Amino acid sequence: MNDRKASPELLTDFSPHWPLDPSVILLNHGSFGACPRVVLETQRAWRDRMERDPVQFFKRDLESLLDEARNVLAAFIGGDPSQMAFVPNTTTGVNAVLRSLPFRPGDELLTTNHAYDACRNALEFVAVQTGAKVVTADIPFPLRSPGQVLDAVLDSVTPKTRLALIDHVTSSTGLIFPVQELLHELEARRVDALVDGAHAPGMLPVNLRDLGAAYYVGNCHKWLCAPKGAAFLYVRKDRQSRVRPLAISHGANSSRKDRSRFHLEFDWTGTQDPSAWLAVPEAIRFLGSILPGGWPAVRERNRALALEGRQVLCHALEVPLPCPNSMIGSLAGIPLPAVQVGVSDEPWTHDPLQEALYAAHRIEVPVSPWPKPPRRLLRISAHLYNHSAHYESLARALTELLAS
Repeated sequence: MNDRKASPELLTDFSPHWPLDPSVILLNHGSFGACPRVVLETQRAWRDRMERDPVQFFKRDLESLLDEARNVLAAFIGGDPSQMAFVPNTTTGVNAVLRSLPFRPGDELLTTNHAYDACRNALEFVAVQTGAKVVTADIPFPLRSPGQVLDAVLDSVTPKTRLALIDHVTSSTGLIFPVQELLHELEARRVDALVDGAHAPGMLPVNLRDLGAAYYVGNCHKWLCAPKGAAFLYVRKDRQSRVRPLAISHGANSSRKDRSRFHLEFDWTGTQDPSAWLAVPEAIRFLGSILPGGWPAVRERNRALALEGRQVLCHALEVPLPCPNSMIGSLAGIPLPAVQVGVSDEPWTHDPLQEALYAAHRIEVPVSPWPKPPRRLLRISAHLYNHSAHYESLARALTELLAS
């Protein structure tokens, strides 16, 4: 076991701010996030207001309330609110873009072998519908440097490439891709990029104006700790005329001139509960108030904890660090010993080791096949309710279970 001493800040317990089960060690923030009590209270207040007078809320108040929330989020992620719309999750935003664009037979849709399964499925669906072809750039893991990501993606671009679906932070392996460099090189090749930024807001300092992607989608319920159902779609102004929501509603034939078609369509796709979107500003405010250094300190603390946890686990498992520290944010994938039986390649099927960790040790951490059975990865997350002892507990449990 690693005998290095963690810094006092990484030992601090911020968990009372979250309504989490104290008997469970949650090391899987990356899947669904976790919402603090005060943010949930804010969401309840929005719901109470909505139910007190639904007509007033939806018909008279909602547009301006969405604008206010969107302005706060835009300021946080360095974006233009006129180019942003709220969506329920990143998968919905990715689908909206992919199913709006006019692909043709022979067009190539580029992605990587680290793409999120749901988004990969959306690419495949659109390819079948339009006659386009999905091209996969193979990026190794473990890997030595971000340059391997750049080389793999750019070597896969051809004159037929029409769109590249690129992760900002990969879900399965927890890698920070060199998105700025990728976007610059793809732009030079006249290839639009759709960035899957599901994990980036709140984990990394995001500036959408600087990135300049044609399309960017990010979650607010993960590292921003907003309620479930809060995400955003960012569409560059010169691409907005192409993109429509998955549900076509009243905005499609609106004659209004006081709002953009983009907002008229995306802000109202039918009656739904918008309280998660309206609670995003409180999530940004509250998380930024926990540490004296604000959001930069939150990101730094979570990254330091993820690196600490990764070091502890790699030491216990006697495996080398699978990527440079520079490619880690608040997620970290760790290769596990291969097994010959009992591992499914179905993304939503829990690995037997994952189930054993939960059943015997009350540790919630994902284990998944990578790149396919029998090879597999364990992925840890780090947020403010986690501390160093959690990763020590996981290391002891893994050592015990893998030896049995």
